[in-house]
Amino acid sequence: MNIPMDSLRELERERGVSFDTLVEAIERALAQAYLRVKNAQEDETRGARAVIERETGLVTVYAQDLDIDVDTEEITVEKEWEDTPADFGRIAAQAAKQVILQRLREAERDITFGEYAGREGDIVTGIVQQHDHRYTILELNKTEALMPPSEQIPHERYEHGARLKAYIVEVRKSVRGPQIIVSRTHPGLIKRLFELEVPEILEGVVDIKAVAREPGHRTKFAVASNDRNVDPVGACVGAKGSRVRMVMNELRGEKIDIIKWVDNPEEFVANALSPAKVKQVKIDGDGGTALVIVPDYQLSLAIGKEGQNARLAARLTGLRVDIKSESQVRRDAEEAAAAAAEPAADETPQAESAPQVGG
Repeated sequence: MNIPMDSLRELERERGVSFDTLVEAIERALAQAYLRVKNAQEDETRGARAVIERETGLVTVYAQDLDIDVDTEEITVEKEWEDTPADFGRIAAQAAKQVILQRLREAERDITFGEYAGREGDIVTGIVQQHDHRYTILELNKTEALMPPSEQIPHERYEHGARLKAYIVEVRKSVRGPQIIVSRTHPGLIKRLFELEVPEILEGVVDIKAVAREPGHRTKFAVASNDRNVDPVGACVGAKGSRVRMVMNELRGEKIDIIKWVDNPEEFVANALSPAKVKQVKIDGDGGTALVIVPDYQLSLAIGKEGQNARLAARLTGLRVDIKSESQVRRDAEEAAAAAAEPAADETPQAESAPQVGG
């Protein structure tokens, strides 16, 4: 029997499957098929070797008597002879077909892995194919991406057929091919979405300095400009809020505060607490805590619902943020002054006893 070698070479040209690798895999499959025909699969003393002539595709099968060293488990061929079955053609064709299909699948997986392996940190657009409590599957161009629950925005619904953008956090190999893990919660998704909407970021005119995010609720986003004529906040907001609105729509309404980044830590903390108006910021000696003083009517806004605004500002700036109202600061100062004015109990002078006078 003969294997169509022209077809194998065509596969190499069109699908990128190595000709020699394919032929060697078919030879191994033919040897295994021969042992099945001879019912010798379980006999450790029997072996087989198939050879495919590279030019003509002619298949020759050699039967083998094997010797196995019990101590070293080394296998040697004691005897070998040609034993190509006369009716081996159909079985060989089936074995070759299975090998070819397997190698094509492996080649496609390798191509897909190579395509996505260098894209960790990139953004992709996928179509929801499956969603349950365990994971969500997104269909990409020629493969699928997996979004585990930890990477999903709380309360966000992923309906079948919906199109959405996700951030690639990891690409790894598995027995079923490349596994692409994507996220809707990663702070990097915010950066990539703004890069799509704001040309100044891609051009390097506007830099993204920091991102603090509570997925599905609110994000604070700090930007700076490398051109004094370009307002970084205005560039990200866009005309009538068009650019930031596109990002918010993709995130299903997540609120986004765009903050101007500055070198001065006091000013940056004040900016980070936007939309609250800050009266004064004091950084402690070790630079780890910022005391923020706000007007009384701005206190709840500065702290935010359940402390969210203050928490995000702390993450954005990398400082511990302690927020107090003006009346609180005055009250603390008055209490401290009063405490300083009162003498300590152990410093109260003791009455001296009168001397005894003898008569």
